[in-house]
Amino acid sequence: MNTHPEHSTRNPFGVQDAPDPDGPDVDAFADSIELGGGADDPNAQRWGTVTEELPDSIAGAWSSRWNGGADPAMPGDTAQDWKEGKVMAKVAGGRFYLLFDWNGGKRQALLDVRYIGPDTLVGRYINLGSPEITRPWVGRIVDNRRIDGRWTNGRLDFRR
Repeated sequence: MNTHPEHSTRNPFGVQDAPDPDGPDVDAFADSIELGGGADDPNAQRWGTVTEELPDSIAGAWSSRWNGGADPAMPGDTAQDWKEGKVMAKVAGGRFYLLFDWNGGKRQALLDVRYIGPDTLVGRYINLGSPEITRPWVGRIVDNRRIDGRWTNGRLDFRR
């Protein structure tokens, strides 16, 4: 879904870009978040599509899940409910992009993030169905099968 097809995009998916993925609110949020990556993290337990081998890269297919907000397009959804979906991750131009969906693929969002350390990603997501919804996000790469993530209201995690 490219909501601005007449414009080229930064991201390799050709969808609408997240606005100001390196904005001051993103950095302030990143400074306030601590992701330990330990066995007690909610993302430590296996869920989604599990890959037995350890992939060589964080690029490729993942499973996603998020909570902390209710999606009005999903009747009965609550902020506590996990919204699960599929993800494709690509690295382009020194940045990391994750195009993910939920609600059986009916809803999509894009994360546009940069590395700020060997295991830390910081940036912004945009809800492609409701592009006025954008939020800072911080993630910790635990390994090539697990990325623990936080957005301003909850979790946004990735597994494979």
